[in-house]
Amino acid sequence: MRKTYTFLTFLLISILMISCKSEEKKTIDFKSITDNYFKEKNNLNPLEATQNGQAEYNDKLVFEMTDSFRKHKKEVYSNVLEELKSVNYNSLSEEEKNSYDIMKWDAEIELELLKHKTNLMPIQQFWGTHLTMGQFASAESAQPFKNEKDYDNFLKRMDLYSVWIDSAIVYMKKGIDEKIVLPKALSEKITPQFEALITKNIEDNLFYSSIKNFPSDFSDEQKNNFSKAYTTTINKKLIPQFQKMVNFLNSEYIPASRETSGIGSLKGGNELYKVYAKQWTTTSKTPDEIHQLGLSEVARIKAEMEKVKEQVGFKGTIVEFFDYVRNKPELMPFTKPEQVIANFEKIHATIKPNVDKLFSLQPKTPFQIKRTEAFREKTASAEYNQGAADGSRPGTFYVPIPDVKKYNYYGDEDLFLHEAIPGHHFQISLQQENQDLPDFRKYSWYGAYGEGWALYTESLGKELGLYTDPYQYFGMLSNEIHRAIRLVVDTGIHSKGWTREQAIKYSLENEAESEASIISEIERYMAIPGQALSYKIGQLKILELRKKAQDKLKDKFDIKVFHQKVLESGVMPLALLEKKINNWIQFSK
Repeated sequence: MRKTYTFLTFLLISILMISCKSEEKKTIDFKSITDNYFKEKNNLNPLEATQNGQAEYNDKLVFEMTDSFRKHKKEVYSNVLEELKSVNYNSLSEEEKNSYDIMKWDAEIELELLKHKTNLMPIQQFWGTHLTMGQFASAESAQPFKNEKDYDNFLKRMDLYSVWIDSAIVYMKKGIDEKIVLPKALSEKITPQFEALITKNIEDNLFYSSIKNFPSDFSDEQKNNFSKAYTTTINKKLIPQFQKMVNFLNSEYIPASRETSGIGSLKGGNELYKVYAKQWTTTSKTPDEIHQLGLSEVARIKAEMEKVKEQVGFKGTIVEFFDYVRNKPELMPFTKPEQVIANFEKIHATIKPNVDKLFSLQPKTPFQIKRTEAFREKTASAEYNQGAADGSRPGTFYVPIPDVKKYNYYGDEDLFLHEAIPGHHFQISLQQENQDLPDFRKYSWYGAYGEGWALYTESLGKELGLYTDPYQYFGMLSNEIHRAIRLVVDTGIHSKGWTREQAIKYSLENEAESEASIISEIERYMAIPGQALSYKIGQLKILELRKKAQDKLKDKFDIKVFHQKVLESGVMPLALLEKKINNWIQFSK
């Protein structure tokens, strides 16, 4: 009897302990976990924090290529996974479950990437710290210059940037030693970017831009003090470092750069590319599966392009039609850059009356169209930079116009939908404005969802009053096949040993972009392996989910509700988006 009592007592105590532990998991403050995660992400990338309007990071810069930084980054993401283990997943709300899954996915992919020596190539020609710092210096981007503190902040950031260049050179030299270097075609593009910042006249220097446009309430003393401080920093610290980088690139790095195009040629490169493909598509699709999907999509879209060729009465081959469209004088009518911008404004005006028919959920953030800054215009693509969530800075659609007389506008209607409205501007702004999302999700990004959404919106052109001209519709098909080609050439370059020239040739044979544009694009894929895969993979998933919803809901299907459900929770891995839409379909039946 005593033994039975003792056993029952032990059993009761054990149950109570388990119950307490379960209750402890339930009562953990999940919001504090998401808040801390956002803080850690900002600490790891203060330039991105500035772009997201987090003012307390405006004077900071990290040395992301250093071993010490990477060690810290590993600790941060390892701690995230440990912290999530303490959470009772089933006690969370649906949106909290999304946050949990997103944090877990983020941490796991970041830890996978840290296993590879990506830090030995800290600079490339398309994006990164040196280009972001140039954008911020222009005083027309996310770095604010409204008061004395703002000017002090960027002064501190410039000081750090001068040291950052030394760190970049140190790790690029390590890359030379370990034969982990950029392709020569890319290395040669970086030199002019730094050379443009070496000026004899201080007033011509990009980093002096904010000094030429002081706030109206600055006193003469403030203006004189900052003019002297900026002049000293630019002349004594930055310009010597820019020259040092140019000398290093020309004398050491470019001669040591590789002749191969893809990272698959580097030690461990094939495994790294698989991680990049997973990161950018948020799927488990293999490079070979993606390659085959790309070939299939290119064939499908090309058949649609043949129909347009016949519609306009062109008698040659589709490749000849590409050349015809590229060089058609009527499609290159502009003589001034302002006319290009005006045409985009006209497109905006055309779609405005029709947007309400497709979207009940629309952003409050203002929007503007601007020409890309001169210092990066030659290597830039059209792009969208998000505005501030509080409306203090508009979302900006940047358009590069390096040679206005050669600017062909046949794809501009489609381009506007993708980069601006209802593409990136709608999606990013709505995400930032959503007060129900934790901060880390307001400012997060998944290319497969974000770029997939933007590519999906291109298919809405006719419903929005566009594509009445067959050449503009051909422009939509051209941009879609461009994204399908990316699946082929990105995987070709990085996992199948394709050369830069092979990729250029394939693109020229299958799309109507100019050779100069195609070269710039191919070199972009070489610089950022896997990023180009995200667009088409995401678009196909959203189209798949829309068709499923239409088939299941039939007369109950509402396009405005579908768009709301896709957009309302912000970016997430595609598997989570599919789960969300499936739940909505089930609930709506």
